[in-house]
Amino acid sequence: MDVLIFDLDNTLYPAEKHLFGLIDVRINRYMTEIVGIPAPEVDALRREYWRLYGVTLQGLIRHHGIDPEDYLLYVHDVDVNSRLGPDPVLREVLAALPQRKAVFTNGSTCHASRVLAALGIEDIFEEVYDIRVAAYLPKPWPEPYHAVLEKLGTPPERCIMIEDSRENLQTAKKLGMGTILVGDGQTPDFVDVHLDSAHHVSTGLRFWGQA
Repeated sequence: MDVLIFDLDNTLYPAEKHLFGLIDVRINRYMTEIVGIPAPEVDALRREYWRLYGVTLQGLIRHHGIDPEDYLLYVHDVDVNSRLGPDPVLREVLAALPQRKAVFTNGSTCHASRVLAALGIEDIFEEVYDIRVAAYLPKPWPEPYHAVLEKLGTPPERCIMIEDSRENLQTAKKLGMGTILVGDGQTPDFVDVHLDSAHHVSTGLRFWGQA
């Protein structure tokens, strides 16, 4: 395996940090204060957009004509450093891995940069691919995966996807990638390796005879 493709939020740091909760609040505020959607309708609408499109953003683009760049700037305007700090253990683990490493997120590059800087691992990754990589189509749609693979110049069979989302890993597996699930819960059959933390990625790579 030549390339390790990491998700960002709740993968490179544990979900218990509750950083995404801050973004969640900003999404709700954007929908009510900027788009003008009545507050009682927001939760149901977000669930519907997640079911149909994978993220709230696609629903707002398609049904409300919002500016995606305005949305990304607004919802990621959170204090990352209030929830995250340097993770020297993760840095040591990632720095020791010989494979190329990239981040592939449904968030924005700016948000990813702040998260990676807070964790102290921003120089570990050769590139960050965000939701812009396929015209704001998110994982688990296959289009952004194809776009990332094209930019990396590598076939899916030479890549391992490391994610906290089962749906996103299912697409990766269908495309031929190796899959590592990070976090709690059940292990679906399309997951090759299930770890409780990104700290143990080197252990997980033994599945492919690597470390």
